[in-house]
Amino acid sequence: MPQVEITIPEHLEMQVAQMVEQNEFLNREEAIEELLSTGLKAFKTSGPQDEDEPGFEEDGMMGHEDEYVF
Repeated sequence: MPQVEITIPEHLEMQVAQMVEQNEFLNREEAIEELLSTGLKAFKTSGPQDEDEPGFEEDGMMGHEDEYVF
């Protein structure tokens, strides 16, 4: 497995350490791997959209101005 070195703010490190201490994860490596994986999955489903592709947001869901997507 590739290794990556990162620098994170102290408050994030403290949160990771607290999760490990509370037995939510076995160790820091597992915690960071799982949290990164979860974050990437969330980003894929709700991340930025390609601005060149027309979306429903401009004209409502069915092309009517009185319909909105939230």
